[in-house]
Amino acid sequence: MKARRILIVECMQEISSFNPVQSGYENFDVERGEELYRQRGRNTAVGGALSIFEADPTIQVVPAYAARAGSAGLLSATGWTRLRDEMMAAVRDGLQDIDGIYVSLHGAMGADGELDPEGEILTRVRELAGDALPIVISLDLHGILTERMIRQVDGIAIYHTYPHVDFADTGARAARLLLDLLNGKRKPVIARCIIPALVRGDELITRTGCYGDLIGECRRLERDGTALSAGIMIGNPFTDVPELCSQIVIVSDGEEESARREAERLASEFWPLRHRMQGKLVDLDRAIAQARTLNGPVCFTDAADATSSGATGDSNIILEALLAAGYGRRVLAQIVDPEAAAAAHRAGVGAQIEVSLGGAMDPRRFVPMKVQARVQLLSDGEARLETMKLGLHAGPTAVLAFDNFTVVVMSRSVSLFDRAMYYANGLNPKAFDLVVVKSPHTEYHMFDAWVEKNFNIDAPGATSADVKKLGHTKCMRPIYPLDDIVDYKPAASLFSRPDAS
Repeated sequence: MKARRILIVECMQEISSFNPVQSGYENFDVERGEELYRQRGRNTAVGGALSIFEADPTIQVVPAYAARAGSAGLLSATGWTRLRDEMMAAVRDGLQDIDGIYVSLHGAMGADGELDPEGEILTRVRELAGDALPIVISLDLHGILTERMIRQVDGIAIYHTYPHVDFADTGARAARLLLDLLNGKRKPVIARCIIPALVRGDELITRTGCYGDLIGECRRLERDGTALSAGIMIGNPFTDVPELCSQIVIVSDGEEESARREAERLASEFWPLRHRMQGKLVDLDRAIAQARTLNGPVCFTDAADATSSGATGDSNIILEALLAAGYGRRVLAQIVDPEAAAAAHRAGVGAQIEVSLGGAMDPRRFVPMKVQARVQLLSDGEARLETMKLGLHAGPTAVLAFDNFTVVVMSRSVSLFDRAMYYANGLNPKAFDLVVVKSPHTEYHMFDAWVEKNFNIDAPGATSADVKKLGHTKCMRPIYPLDDIVDYKPAASLFSRPDAS
């Protein structure tokens, strides 16, 4: 039997439109051709897809191109053009005798001059591949699935966990769906039901929140065969693009009415929960006052400056407030400040230096603060994410100590949704009384399992959960909570590829 050839492409970035610093091509780690095999065995979507494809002796993988970047600001026009053109050239070169295509995407990209990069990628891939080839994609549940994207694809698999741990599982589900299409078993219909709501907060933690209960229904629909794939995408509230929303996505095996019914049912169950799915923020002064009275360690979550959501990472708001309040216990924090890191590297370990911390990239929100600090440690800023095992490249990094504060100062913004950058610089968060985490949520064992309380701080930033203060100008309106919406009646749209009907 002739081997069936599957092309693999990946493009992953999430942006905050409210980050004033554009990202560029240099933000991306690019793998070309067989370099994609580095993801074998890793908890990534491509890693999961490879585990399925390579276990099937009738399948030959054709790795084309993978580009991954940490969350950041809007991608520059020149960066987007170069990335897109390289990707399309790799796709074009790999298309000979291809039987199917798998594309791993995030879904919350945005570029200067192209607010739907994933839609543009899929449109161009479809134009190159023609109508006959099946295309299946995987998406982050924080992605924005657009109509343009849906019209190019035959199947979709969406993350089911937040904090995300099912990267590989999602890639594997996408791979199985693509194999079913190649085997002629499926005639997919996609039902999409838009919900005009932006959501945030603890109720989105799928292990404990009401959002997780709804995701459980999606998993049930997949397990009992009602749907080939089911997911609830909540978008990224900070990616201000025209189709930003929450939405239900059901992929069925030709069952239009079933797909429509389940999408509308889940949307009707989601809608009344939108009030619960909002960030519950704590005033910073109140958090400090309470932290003084607690015996155990505490965590201050600075979700407004979450680099994993696209913020700059240079907020010093919490540090300044702790200093001003005279908080005397041991504090561990992180900040992005290339000039401060460079000054520490010039001075060397053990030196006493005066530097400004914070406001390096977002000076409209954050005013630099002067500190006299000792250079405790210097590093190259290399680390590896705890769950995904992908590399972090924070550039020249320094650990600065002043008073009761220990601060990891990085040259570049990287995802801080785990403890990797602390560990990589010789610091154990459990050795401190107050730990600042620049991420809306982390996996439970990382902090919440051992701190006495985790305070979700109300602070300014490009990824504030108080989304009404951010200044959306492009997203669909009306949308909750930016607007009051009295009536909402779910109405699903159906999509199917001409060759799959």
